[in-house]
Amino acid sequence: MASRIYAWLDSRLNLKAVEHSLLDEPIPGGASWIYVFGSATLFLFVLQAVTGMFLAIYYAPTPDHAYDSVQFIENQVTFGWFVRGLHHWGASGMVIAVGLHMLQVFLYGAFKPPRELMWMVGVVLLLLVLGFAFTGYLLPWDQTAYWATQVGINMVGTVPLVGDFLVKVMRGGETLGALTLSRFFAVHVLFLPAVIVTGIMLHLFILRRVGPAGPWDEKKAAAGSETFHPRQVYMDAVVMVGVFALLVLLACLVPFPLADKANPADTSFVPVPEWYFLFYYELLKYVHGPLEPVATWILPGLFIAALLLWPFLDWQKTVRAPASRPVGMALGAIFLLVVFSLLGVSLKSLYGVKRADPGVAHGQALFASLGCTGCHRIHGTGGAIGPDLSYVGDERPDREWHMKHFRDPQSVSPGSIMPKFPLSEQELRDLTSYMVSLKKTG
Repeated sequence: MASRIYAWLDSRLNLKAVEHSLLDEPIPGGASWIYVFGSATLFLFVLQAVTGMFLAIYYAPTPDHAYDSVQFIENQVTFGWFVRGLHHWGASGMVIAVGLHMLQVFLYGAFKPPRELMWMVGVVLLLLVLGFAFTGYLLPWDQTAYWATQVGINMVGTVPLVGDFLVKVMRGGETLGALTLSRFFAVHVLFLPAVIVTGIMLHLFILRRVGPAGPWDEKKAAAGSETFHPRQVYMDAVVMVGVFALLVLLACLVPFPLADKANPADTSFVPVPEWYFLFYYELLKYVHGPLEPVATWILPGLFIAALLLWPFLDWQKTVRAPASRPVGMALGAIFLLVVFSLLGVSLKSLYGVKRADPGVAHGQALFASLGCTGCHRIHGTGGAIGPDLSYVGDERPDREWHMKHFRDPQSVSPGSIMPKFPLSEQELRDLTSYMVSLKKTG
């Protein structure tokens, strides 16, 4: 039946020609696991697009509702937490996959003639991925998102001549507010997807025209070739399944809670960007005063220009073996050493010392101010009228249960003598955060 349907469609759409173009492309030197990163990146983009569409169904891009809509997705929508987890970790996965793909291309010298345009389009795609990360970071509208975006926009303002104009365009006005959020949302879900799909199509078109580079060893490349199907397809499929399984595990086992709702008046909040921006965040700490533009736009601008023009800056046009390109390899190694060193220093300073969650600290203060210690004991302190809450986070990790309990104790614990407390939504969240933090491992 399937073969008949395919034959019918082929007679009208000439599908065999498309199949030949996509699957019968020769790979010099044969299939290899080192070539899987491009397909992994494409798979992650599709996953981001699908999960993003489902998230957009419930998301409200306004300062009054954005934070609550994300909370609703996380706590009320069936499998909403799972879809959000896939989207969050998928963003990190896409940055890693793009980075590994470009590293493989650089290492193999696959940017050399006649593949200069393919490399340049790939650099633009890398910048677009980072643009996705930056614009998407604001959308939850929590404290971290708000202030990290404020820092990023202020950095754009240091660009001479056009900095102020660009800041106003990004903000939609003089301050970061409703227009900023709506613009970032539109760019994230409309403009960037359209541009990146165009870039991916152009990237694949160029690949089909110039063909894969294959191994850097000319003898191995000349020894024979192998079609993309079946072995390379199999390798790509295995990696895609493995990547998806890893993202599922991360989404299920590593939650990504929101910080407090964005508060423009709280200028004391210190934002921390996502891990893939941390090395740059650390670099900014060492550059102050008149030298600040060096870190905010001069170095990034020079690096992006060098990356785009690297196929033309590399004078060894025909040499691809890494051992025959000592200068290029050394520059690449120095760059990676600097990035990972800054990343390591930043991670050590951020997570080397255990830091208290502001929401947990506020919840603990609420617990004391409401007189809860008169009935409940925590680690030997407090009354014994109600249950001991020393390890309630292990016994009841479900945040939704605690939220319902605080709103109306009778709804989840019939016969409870605990009164209702007139708490705001933020106070309910903070008190819940304190409860679930009470664990044996905490």
